[in-house]
Amino acid sequence: MSQSLRLNRSQNSSAFWSSFDIANQSASFADDLHPVLQPGRVAVVTGAGHGIGKAAAKEFARLGLKVAITDVNEERLNNVGQELKEMISEQNVLVVPTDVSQLEQVVTFKDRIYDTWGEVGLLMNNAGIRLRTAAWDPDGPESWRKVFSVNVLGMINVQHTFVPVSIAAPPVIELVENPSIIINSGSKRGITNPPGDVLYSASKAAAKSLTESLAYELRELPGCNVTAHLFAAGNTWTGLTGDDGTGTKTKPEAAWTPEQTVLFMLDRVRQGDFYILVPDNETPKEVDQLRIMWSAGDAAEGRPALSRWHKDYKPLFEEFMREGMEALAE
Repeated sequence: MSQSLRLNRSQNSSAFWSSFDIANQSASFADDLHPVLQPGRVAVVTGAGHGIGKAAAKEFARLGLKVAITDVNEERLNNVGQELKEMISEQNVLVVPTDVSQLEQVVTFKDRIYDTWGEVGLLMNNAGIRLRTAAWDPDGPESWRKVFSVNVLGMINVQHTFVPVSIAAPPVIELVENPSIIINSGSKRGITNPPGDVLYSASKAAAKSLTESLAYELRELPGCNVTAHLFAAGNTWTGLTGDDGTGTKTKPEAAWTPEQTVLFMLDRVRQGDFYILVPDNETPKEVDQLRIMWSAGDAAEGRPALSRWHKDYKPLFEEFMREGMEALAE
């Protein structure tokens, strides 16, 4: 590795993360890693055919982990698999096309991994799709069924296959013998629920609730050494936000690259954070914090739903943000 990127809690601003040049260093950080992120351990990534999943799989390979990847798009998945094989050799890469909405396919994926390597150190539950519709759809609920089958039921299928919540289940007994990590991909939209993307936001709100409960249940298992983390990316340039993978489109200035997002995620996992709220080039951590506090206040203070965008409350929200940012700057 040409450069060493040491990270600490003082380096938590979006300015720090957006300033380093991915092209001029390996985009890996070997110092102060989480104990799971060690050569020879096994990382599993769903939705690895593009975007954040692809970037994560490549980062795990750079760190020396064995990598098992899956995606419903076989062509994209195989292309990523070939890149990984060139990095860490064919024997350290497992490529299994899988539709996570189909439980039997997820079970087959898990069986291939355990038959090949016998363990899973890190599970990144990342597969997801995005369709835009209203809270009611004149064409029927098919779009809702499709998104929830992947973003929610797919996450549940992976979670229940790899990490059953019953302590009597053999997979859990095997997992708790060594440190392991589960990273579920949510979204800040699933926390603050901005208008205009209700279907995706609702699916990610479900992912948030699911992951919070998983973290609690794992924490309460005697002797369990498995942790769960909610990964909520900010504005990231992926296929879900307009990148068609051809390299012909220009990344918006406000967006982070998938590689930046993954590095931030892994540093927060190393620090033990459950809520991994990823900033971007226009939304720093402090703005996210204040927006989340305001959203929680809707229920606590009896304001209208999504009052941040309500004509009678928008001025109050803007004042809240202004005062909050000033207070944080002191």
